[in-house]
Amino acid sequence: MKRMNLHDLTFNAPKNGYAPAEDSWLLAEHLPNVTGKKCVDMGCGSGIQSAALAINGAAEIWSVDQNPHALETTKKLFEKYFPSARIHLVESHLFEALARETFDIIVFNPPYVPSEKIQWKEVDGGKKGREIIDAFLNQMPHHLAKNGACYLLQTSLNGKRTTEKILEEKNLKGTIIATQKLAFEELWVWKITEK
Repeated sequence: MKRMNLHDLTFNAPKNGYAPAEDSWLLAEHLPNVTGKKCVDMGCGSGIQSAALAINGAAEIWSVDQNPHALETTKKLFEKYFPSARIHLVESHLFEALARETFDIIVFNPPYVPSEKIQWKEVDGGKKGREIIDAFLNQMPHHLAKNGACYLLQTSLNGKRTTEKILEEKNLKGTIIATQKLAFEELWVWKITEK
């Protein structure tokens, strides 16, 4: 049986949600083999990262979003393409509803657009685009399993040094594993692990 390719799938933007764009594809295409691993797609949106995790062999996928329409969109995507996948759909702002759950792989394409206030939750990241990123980085280490890895997308507009400083404070190691230059910014995919 031919292995499914991410580009074979059709993704839909959820109501009040984000349609896959350059950042989504960059992150999805740089996720590793996750065979047998427990994974979380934080802010699942259209379900593209959840789908990438399924294709890459995840044993269990937690698709999390504060937008119930995103969860419904991801559910329909999995019913169509991955009906036998073990998926949990969780309505939550970041890790709030996940209590003591830990994950081998954590994936997040956050809202990162610098904005005076967060009006469009799917894209606005607040001041310097860092409000959601920083909240995530504060919570994420408590949910990363031993020997686990986090894959985080960020733009150069958010500042690399700030991310590096937070990771250092949390005793985490961050490596940029992929980049893509756009008109006014550069996209980065961070791989974050314990030191």
